[in-house]
Amino acid sequence: MTALEPSDGAGSLAKAFQILDLFTEADPVWSTAAIIEALETSRSTGYRYIKTLHDAGLLTSVSNGYYSLGPRIIEMDMQIRMTDPLLLASHGVLEGLVDTIGHSALLCTAYRDSVLCIRECRAPLSPVNRFSRGQRRPLFQGAVSKVILAHLPHHRLKAIYSRQSTEVENAGLGSTWSDFRANLGKIKRDGYLLTMGEFNPGVYGVAAPVLNHQRTSLGSVGVAWDEKERRDVEVERAVLAVKQAAMTISQRLLDEQGS
Repeated sequence: MTALEPSDGAGSLAKAFQILDLFTEADPVWSTAAIIEALETSRSTGYRYIKTLHDAGLLTSVSNGYYSLGPRIIEMDMQIRMTDPLLLASHGVLEGLVDTIGHSALLCTAYRDSVLCIRECRAPLSPVNRFSRGQRRPLFQGAVSKVILAHLPHHRLKAIYSRQSTEVENAGLGSTWSDFRANLGKIKRDGYLLTMGEFNPGVYGVAAPVLNHQRTSLGSVGVAWDEKERRDVEVERAVLAVKQAAMTISQRLLDEQGS
């Protein structure tokens, strides 16, 4: 057993699931040898991890000794699409937002120290390099991210700042904990955030938080449009529409919990 190899059951399970993080758009297929090398584990343990994930359908064999992500993930994605409360509460809302603003509408949620797009509703003339379902963005960049960040519980913000104070400062959110809190407090008081060009030059982003009964964020709703292509978009109208969409989703979730 190597120094990095966990001996307890929970740690061993976590190590096995690290295999799934290896598979990306750039590297969709991995060999057994490469997986074991990346995990820095023994061959016998590595084979056991791979077999466990393969038996669960989370990995599939594409050729002798080579694997890709498995069909069980597709099955689980379908179940999420049909049962996730946040997704279900957004049905019709994002579509209405596109009709009102005439451009892309997104539903996002916090995932680890990042933000994940979980649903998108597209319209013609969407900006290039669009943010799509399944993609992640930094927690400190972009309207959909920062409004989620501003509405996270105090203890979670404290932990995030202690780990990523450099990233916070680089994002212009403050060089101290007090500055960080003050900047997030303004976003929280406004109830929305408008950004310009944080990912693509000339592209506006507006987002508002989806909140639970404790007024902490479950996710965010956002729209984006290119200033040059869509001069007809009124910023104030977009802000109001996004805030209303986020409030509608929040209220649907509250109503569902109370039923």
